Amino acid sequence: MKATELRSKGGEELGKELTDLMRAQFSLRMQIATQQQNNTAQLRKVRRDIARVRTVMNEKASAK
Repeated sequence: MKATELRSKGGEELGKELTDLMRAQFSLRMQIATQQQNNTAQLRKVRRDIARVRTVMNEKASAK
């Protein structure tokens, strides 16, 4: 997911995206803890996507 894609979304869509990413992060953490997930790089991608969404949300909030 790119920041330019996120900037085109509204606040409500960003909130939903953040919720979905947080659930995905939790699921991946549980899979890694129970050794069901071998691809630990996927967790890193999700964490960075969460950071991107939060950054865009903060940019939009400070622009008001």
